[in-house]
Amino acid sequence: MEPKNTSEPQEDELYEHFKFVATKGQEPLRVDKFLMNFIENATRNKIQQAAKNGHIWVNDTVVKQNYRVKAGDEVRVFFEHPPHEFLLTPEDIPLNIVYEDDALLVVNKEPGMVVHPGHGNYSGTLINALLHHVKQLPVNSDERPGLVHRIDKDTSGLLVIAKTEMAMTHLSKQFFDKTTEREYVALVWGNMDSDSGTVEGHLGRHPKNRLQMHVFPEGDQGKEAVTHYKVLERLGYVTLVSCRLETGRTHQIRVHLKYIGHTIFNDERYGGDSILKGTTFSKYKQFVDNAFKVLPRQGLHAKTLGFVHPVTGKMMRFTSELPLDMSNAIEKWRAYAKHAQ
Repeated sequence: MEPKNTSEPQEDELYEHFKFVATKGQEPLRVDKFLMNFIENATRNKIQQAAKNGHIWVNDTVVKQNYRVKAGDEVRVFFEHPPHEFLLTPEDIPLNIVYEDDALLVVNKEPGMVVHPGHGNYSGTLINALLHHVKQLPVNSDERPGLVHRIDKDTSGLLVIAKTEMAMTHLSKQFFDKTTEREYVALVWGNMDSDSGTVEGHLGRHPKNRLQMHVFPEGDQGKEAVTHYKVLERLGYVTLVSCRLETGRTHQIRVHLKYIGHTIFNDERYGGDSILKGTTFSKYKQFVDNAFKVLPRQGLHAKTLGFVHPVTGKMMRFTSELPLDMSNAIEKWRAYAKHAQ
């Protein structure tokens, strides 16, 4: 039986290494022993750790290490780092660089560009483009060149990239200590009750859908997450808001806003690609469908980024304009809100 590499993702931070389908003659066998038989150079400890972390799937369901594989089962294994054969290849991809010096650079990422390789996106990423531009970047604790923070594929906006080991250490500490300034602009469903507020709630993997993050308000699971929001403009059935991050968890703004009843507009993963607020009129549905076409991704933009320069010690602040797709969608909602008054 030969392992098959596949690109379908299961988690934002994981890479699929192997997929096996048990043959007809397979006798029931513990999944950890089954994988030991098929993965070259695998250690039992590594496989058991993957099972403990919920990274072994059988027939699209997470299983424990004592699950007994039977004929016809599809077994998939994910690890936290790319396969050994994976190489970071420099690619000549245009970058929107808003600032650069010997220590760091700041880029304005286009929506749709993946930040780092994985899940079948082993090329065409921001990292591939940066390695062509810089040639050599320091590697962080997750073995990702230059990265001290990241934003989702379909989120646009500002990222700072470290070009030296010293810059990476200095910048990473600022993000860890929560001293950086990060403001996002989001278009969300619904008319917010308050002009401003704070969302607090630990974030962790959703217990039933590993592709999503989930709020654990009791703090018994996940990691601390704090988001401050302020209404910028009310547009009838949607609201334009500013979000400032106190922490930087995966999908933090997307999940926190959904938690308070205001899912980001056209956020497919969290249900924002359905009509969540509004009327039942067919013309309204047609309008929203057109707005989805104008903004074919979640309405979230990393607008402002501030940090202390690791060499000069000066405070650096950068602001970016909303990308065209998002600004066009906002204009459509402005016109609709005026017409509906």
